[in-house]
Amino acid sequence: MLDITNASGVQTVLTTFETSPGTCQDLLDELQAAYAGFISKQAGFIAAGLHVNDAQTRIANYSQWHRREDFLAMLRSEEMRAVNRRLNALCRSFEPVLYEVAAVY
Repeated sequence: MLDITNASGVQTVLTTFETSPGTCQDLLDELQAAYAGFISKQAGFIAAGLHVNDAQTRIANYSQWHRREDFLAMLRSEEMRAVNRRLNALCRSFEPVLYEVAAVY
């Protein structure tokens, strides 16, 4: 279960993928496989959620990591670079942005 918290040191990453209804499910399948097979097993991973808009033109990904360095190490790995190439082929663009939780309600 994803727990949004403003605990000290937790790194939040929000990634928005721009896709199309024709490739949305393929992109979602690739993201789920990446989380199940690789990302969720990396050091510092806490939790993640995948969200699809009604028009199936955007996928939003919310993830939390113990430290910024943990996320960056995963992102720079050879396996994740290969995953990102596959993701890039299924969408117009995507951008991971790192945030710190400022408040929780």
